[in-house]
Amino acid sequence: MDSTTMMGNNLCVKRGLRRARTLRWLLPLISLLLLAPAAFAENKVMAEVQFDGKSNVEKTSGVWVDGEYVGYLKELKGSKKVMLLPGEHLITVRQDGYEDFVQHLLVQPGETRLVYVVMEKAQTGPLSYVTATVKIAVNPSRAAVFLDGQFVGHVGEFEGFGRGLLVSPGQHQIEIALPGYKTFDTDINPTANQRVEVKTDLARSDAPLAAPLVKDSSSTEPQSETPTAQSPDAPQH
Repeated sequence: MDSTTMMGNNLCVKRGLRRARTLRWLLPLISLLLLAPAAFAENKVMAEVQFDGKSNVEKTSGVWVDGEYVGYLKELKGSKKVMLLPGEHLITVRQDGYEDFVQHLLVQPGETRLVYVVMEKAQTGPLSYVTATVKIAVNPSRAAVFLDGQFVGHVGEFEGFGRGLLVSPGQHQIEIALPGYKTFDTDINPTANQRVEVKTDLARSDAPLAAPLVKDSSSTEPQSETPTAQSPDAPQH
């Protein structure tokens, strides 16, 4: 092979490498440009609903939109913000020992609305002096906790040293729920002054999320383990 042919081959190789390098950064740019209009169009159609409250009572209260639980108030921002289709929606905020906060909200395409929540104390009967304690250790810790069908808070309020859910002795149903995960429920039957532990990792659900849309970029929670409801005070075998 003469020197002229070798130089020509080298030139072709160099041109090929330059084209490959150009395509390597050009293709992602083209993809971004193609996807941007769709994302922009979605943002122009959906409305964002923001939540705020005057105290920790409001900020730890559970939020429902159109009957769907979406999370507790202070977490519904950033990656977990609530996006709604235009139209009228029913906002319900619940906290154990307080009256439900209810607001009808009419949202327009692309707008941002702020819902300021004020919880009012509910009238309750006399509390039982004899109780049992339910320790709750569930992942994710932001999941909602229901006692006998009533919302009582989120997992993070009942886990850790010195914390727990006080219940009257006897039969109760505990339910743990979070959008994007399968609902977990178990029955307990504690005696007076007994400590019972509910421990599990919620399993992700394959079912598509129903409206409202909660933006959640987290996907690192562990997969489900065998759920347990046990009494730490019971003897081990």
